[in-house]
Amino acid sequence: MLDFWDLFTANLSDTSWLEFVAVILGIASVWYARRENILVYPTGIVSVLIFVFICFNARLYADAGINLFYFAMSVYGWYNWTRPARDNGQLAISVNTTGQQWTYIGLTVAAYWVILGLIWLFNFDDSAYMQSYVPWVDSFTTSVFLVGMLLMARKKVENWTYWIIGDIVSIPLYFIKGLVFTSFQYLIFLIIAVMGLIEWRRRYRNLRLQ
Repeated sequence: MLDFWDLFTANLSDTSWLEFVAVILGIASVWYARRENILVYPTGIVSVLIFVFICFNARLYADAGINLFYFAMSVYGWYNWTRPARDNGQLAISVNTTGQQWTYIGLTVAAYWVILGLIWLFNFDDSAYMQSYVPWVDSFTTSVFLVGMLLMARKKVENWTYWIIGDIVSIPLYFIKGLVFTSFQYLIFLIIAVMGLIEWRRRYRNLRLQ
């Protein structure tokens, strides 16, 4: 327990104010998503743009590229959520059909192999890294989060399932890496995601009853 607290406080003290702002806005974004509040996107956009800056300065170009994709998906989601719909003037929460479920699963698998391929392309000379579990797990969580963002932009209830799966895998991944503060952040994300799944299911049922 003492080692955990030491690692947590060490990670916290090493966190820059800019990264701290990005984390807080990221948590706020997930909270707003749970409430089906449009503020999910402006808070999320600022958060990912800060992470693009942080990752680029740290020469983590792959992570910077992923956050740029998150930015693009956030802009798309913001547009999609505010686009006039046919019935009530806003995009309604919905669930996937069986065909859509398989399409998104297939998209996740495809994204996984593309991301893993890109990781290998840029790190093929680092045999120790490529023979570890990290690139495989990292590719999995990234592909799951990317599809989760797409599903959220389309207000699909299933988006929360993708976030929950990705968060569950990310918590021990970052903890083992010694990034306890980031691991704790994903624990908060997981709690909010479970709450979001319950909330969106309830809202979807209410829409069906109207």
